[in-house]
Amino acid sequence: MDTLNSLASGFAVAFTPVNLMWCLLGTTLGTAIGVLPGLGPALTIALLLPITYRVAPEASFILFAGIYYGAMYGGSTTSILLNTPGESATIVTALEGNKMARSGRGGAALATSAIGSFVAGTIGTLGIAFLAPVVVGFALAFGPAEYFSLMVLAFVTVSAVLGSSAARGLSSLFLGFFIGMIGVDIQTGQPRFTFGMAELLDGVDVIIVAVGLFAVGETLYVASRRYAGKDEIVPLKGSLYMTAQEWRRSWKAWLRGTLIGFPIGALPAGGAEIPTFLSYAMEKKLSKHKEEFGTTGAIEGVAGPEAANNASAAGVLVPMLTLGLPTSATAAIMLSAFQSYGINPGPLLLTTQANLVWGLIASLFIANVILVILNLPLIGLWVKLLKIPAPQLYAGILVFATVGSYGISQSPVDLVLLYILGAIGFMMRRFDFPTAPVIIGMILGPLAEAQFRRAMTISNGDWTVFFTHPLSLTLLVLALVALVAPYIWGHIERRRLRGQEPVPGDA
Repeated sequence: MDTLNSLASGFAVAFTPVNLMWCLLGTTLGTAIGVLPGLGPALTIALLLPITYRVAPEASFILFAGIYYGAMYGGSTTSILLNTPGESATIVTALEGNKMARSGRGGAALATSAIGSFVAGTIGTLGIAFLAPVVVGFALAFGPAEYFSLMVLAFVTVSAVLGSSAARGLSSLFLGFFIGMIGVDIQTGQPRFTFGMAELLDGVDVIIVAVGLFAVGETLYVASRRYAGKDEIVPLKGSLYMTAQEWRRSWKAWLRGTLIGFPIGALPAGGAEIPTFLSYAMEKKLSKHKEEFGTTGAIEGVAGPEAANNASAAGVLVPMLTLGLPTSATAAIMLSAFQSYGINPGPLLLTTQANLVWGLIASLFIANVILVILNLPLIGLWVKLLKIPAPQLYAGILVFATVGSYGISQSPVDLVLLYILGAIGFMMRRFDFPTAPVIIGMILGPLAEAQFRRAMTISNGDWTVFFTHPLSLTLLVLALVALVAPYIWGHIERRRLRGQEPVPGDA
């Protein structure tokens, strides 16, 4: 009942005319960004971070959440009609969706994608509402040692999952640690890594880092990868309504995808890519129409992954709001927005910022309804966005990033930092280093340092405090397993494959 009462108060916040306007703006912009190949919610939210200096926190996060959910919906359009995923989480959708479009069933593919996203998003948002208070109750038992160990687990798992290798992910994480340490140490008052520049005594603004790495760096990378010629857009044929048989084949896939996506999204090593691939594999195994997979396109191969994608997007918000742990690039950017307002997500957030949290959760229900209305009837409009000339699009993003960043403090030093970080972001993308761990390290690194110092002060400098507390020890063991398990598994697989190789001379 407490959750329902809180949710009712959240709807009172979300249904104000101003917040409804922000929700509509966010879902519309998010859908448009999801449709454009190469762009995504992390880049868009990073570009809009400067509004946190002018707009109330409730409105900002309703806008950001609308963009987040909208991009999940919009990304399926290019996957289906263009065979070019607008978001990494919609890669699997392209496998069957584009084949359905080429066989004249593009309307059904778009319909099952939109409706599945609505079903999964709604169930996932209910999961946030009812699971968040449970996680908070668990997190309140944490002391400084447990918090430090939890952050170590998050550092290891997120860096390993978001990168192509653990080494690359951890390298990005340590770059974030370095940036987060720039400025005056709060406990000792000593400047660190300021290089004698007074402008760096307050540290590097997290918005400058986020916009530089994601907006500037990502735009430069996408522009550099732009090839000559045009992609072929498959014409939309047939009705946008699904037949009775397509409904029967889709609804179970929606539910299965939701059940896979939400729990994985809520894990510290969550994200949207893993559950979409798992959902696709499950649907391919369970389907009675296996001959359609990879040929004419199976509707279950679109319905399940799209539901998993949107359910995991909802799941990602659980650890971010209750523990302050981002498990995706977009969540890391949203965490930096909390920092801009001086708000620290964690167990006390639901108490100290109840209107913000429950207004945000309620707005997600509203966003899901708006997105269904926006996506199917206006599909022709979204397809026309693909005709925007790439040079104008990328130039506009860079101008917007520059003006927005300069408006924060009117400091030329910030602009220099913006483009230095943009160049670093470009090189990271070029050599396949993930950028999200940089933001995570920058934000959580100083917090982990503070918790480490608190734990050492309480224990009078006894290092064993991290191993004598059972919960802290468990979290550190999990972090160690997450770090070494991929190497052990890879070694076992290589030995197994070598054992299967035929020996010359055998009959």
